[in-house]
Amino acid sequence: MKILVVGAGAIGGYYGARLIQAGADVTFLVRPKRAAALAERGLQVHSPLGDFSGHVRSINAASLQPDYDLILLSCKAYDLDAALDDIQGAVGEHTPHILPFLNGVGVYDQLDARYGKDRVIGGVSYIATMLDAQGDIRHLANTDVVIVGARTDAAAAKAQAFHTLIAQSPGVRTLSTDIEQALWNKWMMLACGALMNCLMRGTIGDILGTQDGARLMHQAIAECLSVAKAEGHPISREEVRKLEERLLDVNSKWAASMMRDIAQGAPRLESQAIVGDLITRATRHDIDVPLIRASYCHLQVYARQQAATGS
Repeated sequence: MKILVVGAGAIGGYYGARLIQAGADVTFLVRPKRAAALAERGLQVHSPLGDFSGHVRSINAASLQPDYDLILLSCKAYDLDAALDDIQGAVGEHTPHILPFLNGVGVYDQLDARYGKDRVIGGVSYIATMLDAQGDIRHLANTDVVIVGARTDAAAAKAQAFHTLIAQSPGVRTLSTDIEQALWNKWMMLACGALMNCLMRGTIGDILGTQDGARLMHQAIAECLSVAKAEGHPISREEVRKLEERLLDVNSKWAASMMRDIAQGAPRLESQAIVGDLITRATRHDIDVPLIRASYCHLQVYARQQAATGS
């Protein structure tokens, strides 16, 4: 399978490397600075599931041709518009299938409107990765879960082919028969934790160690789950158990990457895709979500402050 991976950052670089190890023909679409770094040092992945080190093929947007079987999107949600402009050269008469590993579900509305639902495969990844100061990819734990699935019958064969390929790499690989629900399960897990981490500026353990932390965490979970239910994607009892197991662990040191981004003064956050979109959907169903609104207000204040300082 010939795959164009958009970006060679923490997610794209990691899964691009795994796909190369599985035998895929992978090209990375990157900016000039990243292309130069890859040419000099190669792609470096450090992982408890196995390292990767080697030179890889990269390309710029102006050189793209429409000869890929699949495009793997691994950008941040706020970079999606720019990424779609960049891949135009790879989209010819017949759009290749597109597989996003992005947070939230709103990105699918955008992709469906532009390319048609038949061309957009559903993808979920549970992994913690980051780029270090040298540009190497660091896999921070031994968890690596990928769930893929067709969202229409027309994409079933390509979803199956991609799963067969990536299943040859280390980690848990699942071909889902209900990828839409899997996307909602991931979003709810991330949103509940992220909105609390960002609002309280602390890890799950920090929050639960306070007088009202557990009560507020229960409220955050309830608000998020009410939106999922109203949107036709109620979270199953088993998935709620997993969510609560993670977010009600008093010993947990976990925090969403968005909180770490705030601590590092990142100029942009995925606040709309992860938190703001919940409010949009709650409003559609006249659902009261005060804690989600408070968190999103906090994130908007941060964004305004960053914009004012020109960060």
